[in-house]
Amino acid sequence: MSLDHTTQLNSLGFAKSPAETRVVVAMSGGVDSSVVAAELKSQGYDVVGVTLQLYDHGAALAKKGACCAGRDIHDARRVAEEMNFPHYVLDYENTFREAVIDEFADSYLAGATPVPCIRCNERVKFKDLLETAKDLDADCMATGHYIQRAVGASGSELHRAADPVRDQSYFLFSTTREQLDFLRFPLGHLASKAETRELAIKYGLPVADKPDSQDICFVPNGDYAAVIEKLRPGAADPGEIVHVDGRVLGDHRGVIHYTIGQRRGLGIGGLSEPLYVVKLDVEARRVVVGPKELLATRRVPVKEVNWLGDAPFESAQEWAVGAKVRSTRPPREAVIRPTGPTSAEVELVVAEEGISPGQACVFYAPEGPRVLGGGWITRG
Repeated sequence: MSLDHTTQLNSLGFAKSPAETRVVVAMSGGVDSSVVAAELKSQGYDVVGVTLQLYDHGAALAKKGACCAGRDIHDARRVAEEMNFPHYVLDYENTFREAVIDEFADSYLAGATPVPCIRCNERVKFKDLLETAKDLDADCMATGHYIQRAVGASGSELHRAADPVRDQSYFLFSTTREQLDFLRFPLGHLASKAETRELAIKYGLPVADKPDSQDICFVPNGDYAAVIEKLRPGAADPGEIVHVDGRVLGDHRGVIHYTIGQRRGLGIGGLSEPLYVVKLDVEARRVVVGPKELLATRRVPVKEVNWLGDAPFESAQEWAVGAKVRSTRPPREAVIRPTGPTSAEVELVVAEEGISPGQACVFYAPEGPRVLGGGWITRG
C-alpha cells in the first residue's frame, strides 16, 4: 500500500514504501557496494544487483585488489544469493575499452597523467549503467562510493563524505545534476570504513574481511608502463634526458616510464643539484628535467568543466573556490575565471608543484562540504 502524501519520504527520498521502491545497486564485489545492497534489502527495498564485466577477467582471475576481476563477480553473486535478491552481470568490455582504456593509453602517451577511474564513473557507470537501471524500471541507482548527495534550493547537490579519509569527491566531480537526481550514496554519511565493515559482519556477508582494491582495475600492481606497452607497441622507444638549459644529460628507456615531478630513478646521478621531470616532450621523445622551482605553478587551464554551482558558470567573471589538483591533496584557495561554457583558468593563491595535464582539478565551496564540480587540466 502506498504511503499518503502526509507521510515522510523513505530513506531514499521517495514518497512510497521501500517495497514499492526499486533500486539498482552497482556491485563491484567489494565490501562497500555489498553493504549498500544488504542494507537496502534489509530495509525492505526492491533491490536488483548489477555487476559490470569491464575487461577479460580470465586473465585477471588470480589477481587480487582489482575491482572487476572474475573473483569479484563471483563475490557479488554470492552476496546477492545470501541476501536473496536478483543479480545480473553485464558485459561492458567493448564500452570500457573504447570509453576508458583507449583514452588512458593515448593520453599517457601524449605526456599526460590520466585518471581513468573518473572516466569510468562518467562514461560507463553513471551513463550506460544508469540508463540500464532506468530500463529495469528502477527509481534510483545506489553505489558504494563515499560521497554525499543533498537536495538544496536549486536541486541535487554533491557533498563530500563525512569521513575525509574515505572521501571520493575528487573522482566524482564530473557527475551531472541530472545524474545526481537518480543516484544515491548510502555510505557517504558514515564516520569511518570500520563502520562499513561492522555492517558487513552484521549481515554475515562473505566479503566482510575482503581487502580494499588499491590498483586501477586494469593495471595490475600499478605498472602503468607495462599496460601501455601492451596496448600501444613501440610506446617505450628510448630517447634523451635533457636539461631545461639544453644540455643532454643521458638516455631514457621510454617517455611512458616518467611522470611530471619525478625525481628518483632518472639515472642521471653525479650532478650538483637535484633535478625533477618538468616536461615530457613525447614527439621528440625527450624527458626534460630542471630544478624544483620550475614545478611550481599558480595558473591552471582546465577544459570539460562540469559546473554544479547554483548560478550558471559564465554568469560571473570569477568564482572563489577551494581547488584540489591531486586526489591526495587538500583543496587550496583559488579563483576560477570562466573562458567559455566548459573552459576556465584556475588561479591558485599559493603555487602548487607537480600539476600535470590529464589530472583533474576539482572545485569546492570555500566553506562547507559542497562540491562545485571540476575540469580536466590541460596544457597552457
